[in-house]
Amino acid sequence: MNLLYPVKVKNSFIFNPTSRDFIVDEIPLYEFSGEGEHLVLHVRKKDMTTWEMITALAKYLKIKQRDIGYAGLKDKHAMTMQYVSLLAKDNEEKLKGFNHDKIKILGTYRHNNKIRLGHLKGNHFKVRLKKVLGVQKDKLDSVLKWVKKNGVPNYFGNQRFGTNGNNWEEGKAIIEGTLKMRDRKTRTFLLNAYQSYLFNAWLSKRIELSMLLDAFSEADSERVFNLPEGSLKGTKEQPHFFKILEGDLMMHYPFGRVFELESLEEEARRFSEFDIAPSGLLAGKRVSRTTKTSELIEKNYDKEVGENGARRYAWIKVTDIKKTYVEEKAHYELEFTLPKGSYATNVLDLLRGEAL
Repeated sequence: MNLLYPVKVKNSFIFNPTSRDFIVDEIPLYEFSGEGEHLVLHVRKKDMTTWEMITALAKYLKIKQRDIGYAGLKDKHAMTMQYVSLLAKDNEEKLKGFNHDKIKILGTYRHNNKIRLGHLKGNHFKVRLKKVLGVQKDKLDSVLKWVKKNGVPNYFGNQRFGTNGNNWEEGKAIIEGTLKMRDRKTRTFLLNAYQSYLFNAWLSKRIELSMLLDAFSEADSERVFNLPEGSLKGTKEQPHFFKILEGDLMMHYPFGRVFELESLEEEARRFSEFDIAPSGLLAGKRVSRTTKTSELIEKNYDKEVGENGARRYAWIKVTDIKKTYVEEKAHYELEFTLPKGSYATNVLDLLRGEAL
């Protein structure tokens, strides 16, 4: 099956995000030194949020939650392994008696500094998909082959938007002045959700354009998107499905600075090799904006949020992909690694054919 973009393939399977069928293992940003005043805990938790786990540790040790450092928030409905840090003094000995039915300390390490948000390379995921029959298994194999070569869109996952998936609406209401929020932490959280919503909407629009260029000419795509004549020149023949545009801001991958695209043909080649990747806007202050053709689309998702903005990878690489098919149970067991800030649902949505 030759797929330009696997959203065309509709697939069905059952995925239950539980501690049995969804396992997340955090990959630290650096090796721990083995010395220093901080104690790093390698913690396994299940069926609880990172904050609930931190609360339990803080309560047991009789310290404040803010004294415990963490690199990222992990899913509640999963078994997750992550690293947290705290001062070793007075706590190292106390932790020897720690016992909790949902938390297990797998190891401890001394280190020189506190773990901060973002101090991780990425996460390794294990998921079990159920009720996968033979023909569905073949479709999943085909889509995974595409994902291994092309990567996936870097949408924010549904968990970013609250239980009902609409907390971004409160963030929008704050900006529009129809909702007052005195609690600064909650206000920032809701505004961040609105930033994420705008990013996802922009990414969907860019994927829509890429799919249009697959089916029609550059001139036809310009007319559909109401873009100036010639603005999409050189896009259709790019090697990657996701087409980059004049004026895009690119980022070195998987870490590195933001820079403005100079040669459409050359940067498209580098993107297909994942040396670089295009970025999308998290609307806000102190952030670079795109120009030229790219700006004509991005400006529709750029709002005065009141928070600092950022650039986020629009597209990410999926690595360490492994799959096992258990035919007698109709289980499709899958492993893969994603960079930090990315969501496993991006891979699962592609497998279902629901990524747009």
